[in-house]
Amino acid sequence: MGLFNRKNNESAATVATLPVDPALAALTGEYTIDPTHSSIGFTVRHAMVTNVRGSFAEHEGTLKLDGADPAASTAAIDVRIASVDTGIADRDGHLRSGDFFDAEQFPLMTFRSTHAEQLGGDKYRITGELTIKDVTKPLAIDLAFNGAATDPYGNERVGFEGYAEILRSDWGLTWNAALETGGVMVSDRVKLNFDISAIKNAA
Repeated sequence: MGLFNRKNNESAATVATLPVDPALAALTGEYTIDPTHSSIGFTVRHAMVTNVRGSFAEHEGTLKLDGADPAASTAAIDVRIASVDTGIADRDGHLRSGDFFDAEQFPLMTFRSTHAEQLGGDKYRITGELTIKDVTKPLAIDLAFNGAATDPYGNERVGFEGYAEILRSDWGLTWNAALETGGVMVSDRVKLNFDISAIKNAA
């Protein structure tokens, strides 16, 4: 099912006359991300030998899905930096400090989409601007559409999971420590992962 931009080799005039997929059109609307059934996490190499995983417990966002013009679909997410959780309080405190996110001065990490496209099947890519601290850079997130359903409480839901990779230094997160055996304490490359459940807003 195409939620975003459906690619084909037909002329623009032909595409303009194609009927809208009823199943796709039924998903058109504005959605609110359900933070209790969603997660935003990251994985980073530590001491060159293992991975540290963490997540942000507090986040909110919206999706706008357009069945008639899928490429016009958008996403906006705000993440509260102070909610970072890697399972170790001292490490979380260091991440909140000026060495990394400086959560007191820059409490939010934000993403605002600028473009969406279908890669094939239920695979998509949404591109936008990620802001961390006072730095804004482009970010492309590869997504899989997990489907739509009505939950036991009558909420219409859609689900996505996605991933992206960034270099944290691009956003000014440059703190590190050298290891006696060579290499550094924290990798520059960070894997981001998203598991999103969103509820359709009442008309």
